[in-house]
Amino acid sequence: MHSKQIEPSELIINPDGSIFHLHLLPEQIAESILLVGDPGRVEMVSSYFSKIEHKVSNREFFTHTGIFNGKRVSVLSTGIGTDNIDIVVNELDALVNIDLQKREIKAEHKSLNLIRLGTSGALQADVLVDSFLVSQSSIGFDGLLNYYQNRNKISNLEFEKAFMEFVSWNPLLPKPYVVDCCKNLLEKLGKDFKKGVNISASGFYGPQGRVLRLPIADPELNDKIEKFNFNGRQITNYEMESSALYGLSKLLGHHALTICAIIANRVTKTYSKDYKPIVRKLVEHTLEKLTE
Repeated sequence: MHSKQIEPSELIINPDGSIFHLHLLPEQIAESILLVGDPGRVEMVSSYFSKIEHKVSNREFFTHTGIFNGKRVSVLSTGIGTDNIDIVVNELDALVNIDLQKREIKAEHKSLNLIRLGTSGALQADVLVDSFLVSQSSIGFDGLLNYYQNRNKISNLEFEKAFMEFVSWNPLLPKPYVVDCCKNLLEKLGKDFKKGVNISASGFYGPQGRVLRLPIADPELNDKIEKFNFNGRQITNYEMESSALYGLSKLLGHHALTICAIIANRVTKTYSKDYKPIVRKLVEHTLEKLTE
């Protein structure tokens, strides 16, 4: 059966045949892709490659694809926020599951491994600065997944309900959603690390409870978050990308995991003296485990 063609306004292709924002061609990405926020971190990751096949950049999206331990790996910078993750995951999916020339969905589905390596601030006193934390689940404060059908099928609705009731969720805010990571990637890459539940916030200041000159709507929200417990599970850290990564990956049939270097603790008010060596250790660990 001939599939329906996707209109040019919906799937935007550059004159050179590459996907609109990432400027990538299908052959320029590997099956396993490390996602980092900072474009400057891409070069650090690819410095471990024995060979670099492709270097592509547009705006904040830098991609290097090469060889590590004899296996093909890509590293891509997403910039900050779930809005950027919406672009990155949808366009990566299009590269492998849509024929860009025919503008048709391919008959055979391909799954990607999308591993976010980030930095994060802890919300529990026992999550130590300069440690690694793997996110078993992510709570989206951003509302992005609510724009897509079937969000309820891949979300933990009991967790959502319990959380909203416990913190007396403000109805003016986007409805939070809770999505789990890929269990296989968790076992392969993060089984030796502390496991937690992160919140992906839609901003760095007010949405994470920081006050500079603007007062926030609920000054007690972080205290309530710290005390919340669902079936023995606590919320461990804030960051800004994982909820959309987990949600979109599940809806599109990809495998996703986030591992963060903890560089601050909001409870103990501590901050890493130098987090860059810790991030390097995380990159080294991930590359080794991913290509075993």
